[in-house]
Amino acid sequence: MEMSWTHQPVSRRRALSTATGLAAGVLLPSAGATAPAQAQTYTNPVIWQDFADIDVLRVGDTYYASASTMHYSPGAPVLRSYDLVNWEIAGHSVPVLDFGAKYDLNGARGYVRGIWASSLAYRPSNRTFYWLGQIDFARTYVYTATAVEGPWNRLTTIGTPYYDAGLLVDTDDTLYVAYGNTTISVAQLSPDGRTQVRTQEVFRTPSSVGTLEGSRFYKINGQYYIFLTRPANGQYILKSSGGPFGPYTMRQVLLDLRGPIPGGGVPHQGGLVQTQSGAWYYLAFVDAYPGGRMPALAPVTWTWDGWPVVQLVDGAWGTSYPSPVVPPPPRQVTPMTGVDTFDGTALKPRWEWNHNPDNTKWSVGNGLTLRTATVTNDLYWARNTLTHRIQGPTSTATVQLDHSAMRDGDRAGLALLRDSSAWIGVKRDGGAARVVMVTGLTMDTNWNTTGTGYEVASAPLSGSRVWLRATADIRPGAPRPGTFSYSTDGVTFTRLGPAFSMGNDWRFFMGYRFALFNHATQALGGAVRVTRFELSTP
Repeated sequence: MEMSWTHQPVSRRRALSTATGLAAGVLLPSAGATAPAQAQTYTNPVIWQDFADIDVLRVGDTYYASASTMHYSPGAPVLRSYDLVNWEIAGHSVPVLDFGAKYDLNGARGYVRGIWASSLAYRPSNRTFYWLGQIDFARTYVYTATAVEGPWNRLTTIGTPYYDAGLLVDTDDTLYVAYGNTTISVAQLSPDGRTQVRTQEVFRTPSSVGTLEGSRFYKINGQYYIFLTRPANGQYILKSSGGPFGPYTMRQVLLDLRGPIPGGGVPHQGGLVQTQSGAWYYLAFVDAYPGGRMPALAPVTWTWDGWPVVQLVDGAWGTSYPSPVVPPPPRQVTPMTGVDTFDGTALKPRWEWNHNPDNTKWSVGNGLTLRTATVTNDLYWARNTLTHRIQGPTSTATVQLDHSAMRDGDRAGLALLRDSSAWIGVKRDGGAARVVMVTGLTMDTNWNTTGTGYEVASAPLSGSRVWLRATADIRPGAPRPGTFSYSTDGVTFTRLGPAFSMGNDWRFFMGYRFALFNHATQALGGAVRVTRFELSTP
């Protein structure tokens, strides 16, 4: 099935723009220029990791956000913050991508499918979180939980695919969904949220604007708003005083606005949220490949007649702003970097598998054990590849790997994973192990493998342990290098192979990730154990 946006006059994500034109806005002075000396500020992006298509909300004194994950499992991460600036990964709304065998890498693959722009909402009447999203243009799934950490359970499946949906819990507890591409519709759900009561087209985008999608649905001061993105360089809003089904009028919020990441795109496709003190903010994302789409935060004011205005700094989305005024946090959030020794009985929520894993072939506790789950010479077909977002602008992943239980033909290591990939790892053949750097793993634009990789450097290994290291510079622009090195003592590292230039095309949507893998090329039965993973920044 072709992606529907290819039939629109504007593609779902335009080539990234760094144009200097901007919509009318209120200008702020350069950050810090006139602020009191004691004023706290924050820096954009507030998260330099890949979290796109953001929905954001506040429940009491806690902020939550969700994001797209495509083919990664579990899907739809839920982020948590107490100040809109410092975030942690709390859980995932979709525990497993049980939408067909392709999400298991079983006869087919789900790359660039799965969890797209979806919606997260909270319903006070039953103290329940709702996640809603369409899969494969076929149907919509709704999951619920009473705590974002889970357990999340599927509430229902709805036959209408709500494309790029925004879920609204109205003040009378009615559930509405805004959705669509160019033609925007609103659906009303049954009181239990399980079925569709009605749906109606409420707005058709003028040809002069092009494509609008990425709905977020709000009721503010008695009026209904649908917040929409023009991919990938604009944001618009629809407003109705006549109820959720309109009629709606449209206003541009921003267009070709310079963003806070040098070489990156225009902030867009996020959500609005109000603080406890009544201030409003817009949490958007910035296209910044090869790393992905990075969340950025800006304050919002409202015109006298009820339209939002993004606050600018020197004519652009600010690289810094005064910090939101919020109550002191009850605790510090869990950093998205640092060390994981894979203790406990479950993976930390920072981890996501490339497609669904075979849960009989991995375990945690005293390290992460990865038993071979696939016989293949193609990493893109290998099950149980475990991924971690890269921290920008540059970061280093270091893993300690016990390879003593590998079997001949096994391949295990640490990859920079995307539609063009490279890795450092261990090859075991003829009873001997070597550390190798492999590049040339590639896909075409239909996500079929076009290259399974070739070895460009190697060194013999003795003993049972090796430390593998990958450093990624994900700043947009050239040269976007990834480099690899290894150590036999965990102290002295030796560079292996040439620098790998990470691709920055947007069409894969997800950014590069660090990936831990172990697959067989001859027969199953081998295993490796990762005793330590560390993500560090300079």
